[in-house]
Amino acid sequence: MSTTSLATSPSVGVADEVTAVYRDGIVGHKGAFSREWAEQLREDMMTAFWSAIQRPRGTMNRGRRRWYVEVHPEQISGFVDLVTHPWITAMSEAILGADYRFVEIGFDVPFQGARDQPWHRDFASPKDTYQDHRITSLAFNLTGVDVTPDMGPFEIAHGTQWDDGRTWKHQMFPDKDVYPRFAERAVRKFPQMGDVSCRTALTVHRGTAHASPIARPVLILGVVEGRIANPEEHDLEITRTFEATLPQAARDRLLYRAVDELQPITQRHDIEALMMGDA
Repeated sequence: MSTTSLATSPSVGVADEVTAVYRDGIVGHKGAFSREWAEQLREDMMTAFWSAIQRPRGTMNRGRRRWYVEVHPEQISGFVDLVTHPWITAMSEAILGADYRFVEIGFDVPFQGARDQPWHRDFASPKDTYQDHRITSLAFNLTGVDVTPDMGPFEIAHGTQWDDGRTWKHQMFPDKDVYPRFAERAVRKFPQMGDVSCRTALTVHRGTAHASPIARPVLILGVVEGRIANPEEHDLEITRTFEATLPQAARDRLLYRAVDELQPITQRHDIEALMMGDA
């Protein structure tokens, strides 16, 4: 973990966006990056996918024809652009405090034939959230394509980040008898290349059925409050060569370990409940 002094985040007004995250669980920022930058991001993600799926446990199954791949920062050409982007850093500091840390980077990719996922959140809600209504982690999402209705768009049930969820399966998967409530609150998202969204992964959501022959990779950048950043649970691995090229503003915000040579990432076990879609 970096132990150098924290850099000052750029001054960006995000009060309305912070309010939206607390109200809805998600907010978008249009045109944060150029289309050319997003095209390179898509290429990086798909290159990483085809490499990862060829080795045992290189990908995590997230449902029929849908995978998650965690990557090393160096596999994403624009990684430094991401972790130093004024809107991303301003949102992170406004919601998580000055000591926030980036702890994970990866991507989801559904292909043609992917089904509706069950409604879920990405991990059990901590007491800080279900009791005190305080957000302690965020996920920033960036699409690698212009999302159309046939591309299995991300669907999120606004406001459900405050649901207790302790009686759900694994504290992540609600019973189907409460699905109508999520459907009433559900909004499908159609981001374009270069857009970025900020959300809490505790807001109940799902990927939807994907009919398009075009894959829909979406990058996920995970960030947490400094007080809960735990290298035994999450950290980024970078080479010492890459570390030396990082601007101080980026290095200060990463929870990482430096190594001489990167090793392929072994993904965590598949989540059985996500492999049982509704369709």
